[in-house]
Amino acid sequence: MRVAIGGCCPRCGKGRLFASLIAFAPACSNCGLDFLAFNVGDGAASFLILIIGAIVTGLAMWLELSVEPAWYVHVLLWLPLTLVLTLAMLRFSKALLLALEYRHEARQGRL
Repeated sequence: MRVAIGGCCPRCGKGRLFASLIAFAPACSNCGLDFLAFNVGDGAASFLILIIGAIVTGLAMWLELSVEPAWYVHVLLWLPLTLVLTLAMLRFSKALLLALEYRHEARQGRL
């Protein structure tokens, strides 16, 4: 969890895990662990889209049925919220998956 929250290297805990907002760095700047050897994939994004979509849709329906705001209120509320939640949780989930792969020594092509 420390790696996922802090975005740090799973081996040394000091190097940066991300080069940009959601793209992994090629390797740890402190210990040299190769992050590109891990296969996080797009599984996290699929689940996040479904989960965040359900949450935002439920909140939008609640707001519409209780207050009945103008259509642009929905755009101003839900579009930024969806974007921010997706990017924040995508960064967290990708870091968590990489940390779990490192911890359990999961690699492709191994039995």
